[in-house]
Amino acid sequence: MSLMLEPNPEQLKAQKVYKEMGLSDEEFAMIEKILGRLPNYTEIGLFSVMWSEHCSYKNSKPVLKKFPTTGEKVLQGPGEGAGIVDIGDEQAVVFKIESHNHPSAIEPYQGAATGVGGIIRDVFSMGARPVAMLNSLRFGELDNARTKYLFKEVVAGIAGYGNCIGIPTVGGEIQFESAYEGNPLVNAMCVGLIDHKDIQKGQAHGIGNTVMYVGAKTGRDGIHGATFASEELTDQSEEKRPAVQVGDPFMEKLLLEACLELVKSDALVGIQDMGAAGLTSSSAEMASKAGSGIEMNLDLVPQRETGMTAYEMMLSESQERMLIVVTKGREQEIVDLFSKYDLEAVAIGTVTDDKMLRLIHNGEVVANVPADALAEEAPVYHKPSQEPEYYREFQMMENDIPQVDDYKETLMKLLQQPTIASKEWVYDQYDYMVRTNTVVAPGSDAAVIRIRGTRKGLAMTTDCNSRYMYLDPETGGKIAVAEAARNIVCSGGEPLAITDNLNFGNPEKPEIFWQIEKSADGISEACRTLNTPVIGGNVSLYNETNGAAIYPTPVIGMVGLVADIEHATTQHFKEAGDLIYLLGETQAEFGGSELQKLTYGKIFGKAPVLDLDKEVTYQSQVLKAIREGLVASAHDVAEGGLAVAVAESLIGSKGLGANIKIAGNTVSALFSESQSRFLLSVKKEHQQMFESLVDARLIGEVTDLPVLQMSSEEGFELAEQVDVLKEAWKGAIPCLLK
Repeated sequence: MSLMLEPNPEQLKAQKVYKEMGLSDEEFAMIEKILGRLPNYTEIGLFSVMWSEHCSYKNSKPVLKKFPTTGEKVLQGPGEGAGIVDIGDEQAVVFKIESHNHPSAIEPYQGAATGVGGIIRDVFSMGARPVAMLNSLRFGELDNARTKYLFKEVVAGIAGYGNCIGIPTVGGEIQFESAYEGNPLVNAMCVGLIDHKDIQKGQAHGIGNTVMYVGAKTGRDGIHGATFASEELTDQSEEKRPAVQVGDPFMEKLLLEACLELVKSDALVGIQDMGAAGLTSSSAEMASKAGSGIEMNLDLVPQRETGMTAYEMMLSESQERMLIVVTKGREQEIVDLFSKYDLEAVAIGTVTDDKMLRLIHNGEVVANVPADALAEEAPVYHKPSQEPEYYREFQMMENDIPQVDDYKETLMKLLQQPTIASKEWVYDQYDYMVRTNTVVAPGSDAAVIRIRGTRKGLAMTTDCNSRYMYLDPETGGKIAVAEAARNIVCSGGEPLAITDNLNFGNPEKPEIFWQIEKSADGISEACRTLNTPVIGGNVSLYNETNGAAIYPTPVIGMVGLVADIEHATTQHFKEAGDLIYLLGETQAEFGGSELQKLTYGKIFGKAPVLDLDKEVTYQSQVLKAIREGLVASAHDVAEGGLAVAVAESLIGSKGLGANIKIAGNTVSALFSESQSRFLLSVKKEHQQMFESLVDARLIGEVTDLPVLQMSSEEGFELAEQVDVLKEAWKGAIPCLLK
């Protein structure tokens, strides 16, 4: 039926139909040159999705080259479904983060749900069993109905998919800023475990081997999803609703178990998730990576709608599908394996030696293009970069200390800021205990899960302070990595590697491209210094609404190894009489801080300074002390400063209080957001040993009176019931949502 509508190659060129698909005149000319003829409608469709930013990274590749991607423990860096890091005993951890921002802006429930589904497939396509999920979310301020709706629906979508498939959602972060009002960010991370012998690659090797389609049928959902992800949102974006896919977690659970059984079979040659750009990306990339070609007969593709064109089948992003390559002659074993799970496995093509992606439909060749041209040889652009005027203005400013008239009231207000306040309303909707391996649940610095059959655990976190990123992207990039590592260390883990999700505005604007470049410089430097290579990630650009960009938000997902689960540490104070220490120096640093925003209603000035050498020293001191069994609790001093960190350490404790002595300027001591600081509590009997290992300053002790008392020699005093602090902190988000 829709065959009537497809323009012929001459009309395509004359009417510039390719522009609607996101290709430029220059790119169309390149395609014409590559093929030595005019492309047809299906072929232009293949190029348009594969050359979109979402699939080709054409605007970000020059920047991504900066990242350190290798290390002695890295078994698989960027380029496959997910990265892999060795954790000893022939085991490895597999993880990756991906964005589903634009779909979530217009269809928040399914946008978030399919984001979760897609990242899970990336992990099990490597042969790994997914063991945990995390996320990083950004929304506008919770003062309008639209933001509340998006927030509630995104959380429901994450919960709906994750809980049904039975993978615990154990951690994440959420920030609220007006910059995300029209363009929320939904970044989903999945962590899996694998034995070295089971590692799979998405490559189509072996001429004559069979290409098989497994999983759900193909429909018309998600067509051009990759292109949609590579353009700005406007008031017309609602019209793109059909581009959002629909997820089925029960189907995915079957697919997951079938694929994990499949990877044990020596009939399997290669496997790849059909993610962005569906059948197109999986087939072209698998062929290109193996230096081979693929021929597919689209008449054999399982379809859930009638009259689908080659274009629609190749560009559909229907969920819960995989493309696999199996040894010729062993197809029936695969069919039988998948039928046990009530899933289809259908031979739809073969591996060829001519490096072409050839598609046959209704008995005719409907596309014949070089696989490398689609996958590896997309154009790469070095975009112009320009330092923004605002950055120069901010750098000229002195460090301003906001005026505080009532310290208690200010602390209460900070605890009620949605970015600081308890996220219990969110994570109570997630099943974080399913599979019963969760050792540290949401609500502490990093989540920890145990690795069954060993003494080991994995600590995991997602981090990025987007305000610092906006004020100073290079420093902000360093801070994002350092804070992630600090969270891992506070939980008793040794940081291993990162996956990143680079969320930015339109890279064609020189000021935005400058943000991308600078943040990559900061992330790279921090990764080298902290020895946490980048093993994969995702780029999400064009996050703008009607021309206004989000804050630069390169989210860092980090995983660390807890050598012995006994070392797993939380942020909550443990018992009265324990000594409280502060490690790290406090300066008057309020640029981008919660206090600055609370006081002025905006952010400005310099981001906090970060000394990476100090960061390494302090992290190694804390980790050593934790491993020696000297630390009762550990907490990263972050948003809101020391006063908030102490309050958070008390709120989760059982009926305890604290008596804290501060020094220096009171506002800075309480609320500055200086970096590389740790709040630690230690049993009295460990004092001497602890002080010989860690350069921390004793600032108080844990009491059995549930009151937070703070004072200084300058006559400052603050006392508040912990229950009152707790009520403010816990009630803030539910109250705003009413």
